[in-house]
Amino acid sequence: MLETTIAAIRPADEAAMAAARELHGRLTKPAGSLGALEELSVRLAGLAGACPPPLPEPAAVAIFAGDHGVHAQRVSPWPQEVTAQMIGNFLAGGAVVNAFARQAGASVTVVDVGVATPLPTEPAVLDPVLDSAVLDPAVPRLVVASVRRGTRDLTVTAALTRDEALAAVQTGIRIADELIDAGAGILLTGDMGIGNTTPAAVLIAAFTGADPLDTTGRGTGVDDPTYAHKVAVVRAALARHTPDPTDPLGVLAAVGGLEHAALAGLILGAAARRTPVLLDGVIAVSAALAAAAFAPDAVCAMVAGHRSAEPGATVALRHLGLDPLIDLGLRLGEGTGALLALPVVTGAVRVLHEVATFDSAGVAEK
Repeated sequence: MLETTIAAIRPADEAAMAAARELHGRLTKPAGSLGALEELSVRLAGLAGACPPPLPEPAAVAIFAGDHGVHAQRVSPWPQEVTAQMIGNFLAGGAVVNAFARQAGASVTVVDVGVATPLPTEPAVLDPVLDSAVLDPAVPRLVVASVRRGTRDLTVTAALTRDEALAAVQTGIRIADELIDAGAGILLTGDMGIGNTTPAAVLIAAFTGADPLDTTGRGTGVDDPTYAHKVAVVRAALARHTPDPTDPLGVLAAVGGLEHAALAGLILGAAARRTPVLLDGVIAVSAALAAAAFAPDAVCAMVAGHRSAEPGATVALRHLGLDPLIDLGLRLGEGTGALLALPVVTGAVRVLHEVATFDSAGVAEK
């Protein structure tokens, strides 16, 4: 599945991009007056191979959840059980991501790809596969696709085997396919996992070569001693595994999380289907680095929703050549920043669909 997905990813369509630029020049507005929105719409035309590109709707948020053996190194003040408890909150509609998703009319799919503790849900709500109702914004869904109950401690051994990492990547590809088959016009990345900013910092350092001090943030808000310890943990993981950025599956196995691997798969699956992926915060962009290492042209499908307050996110976005749409100092995850940026993406495309040209509107050009 991974090989065929990578083989299906193609570069942006230059003719469609040229057509979008030409159309922008004829719309009833000064040339370049919409700033970054114009280039975004051009990129989306290139992804779709059409001008104008399809409106990016309906939107589907995929929240991948997993736990981390490195939690044993006290890199987070939160107990690991919070991961499972937050899944219950997502399904009950009580999290920030749910509030933002309702506002945006986006569906929410939660995927247990490696939660360590039992989920606080009744078996009746568990969905082994997605069905035709998956895009209902009013009903959060749960897909159980656990590869293992959390990763191993990456400071002691590899977090995952290659087969486990591959299984998680392929889970993400499958979810992308099923959401797109159900009608989604844009996918939004979400994540949940106590301690997951530590492997994200390692992944970003591994793929970009940046110093761990520049890729490691405070996550859920650790104090100064814990932050210094967290940086040391990231350094130790890199020294132990010396991950090779030309082997993205090996990097994910050595130092990644199950949700990072699944998110990389989601991005690859969307890129293969020429469907945009709106990236959330530092977990998403660390996964995006892996996706780009698998298939450089996958970047064509990526839209950076926001600039996370986690410093590693800026490092990763710079490496990917992506500019974030909004910058609000967010660091929650879940898909919240991507959801806030969604109207910007939709607006960029809607301009090409609905704004009159000078000729059609009878407006004089300069």
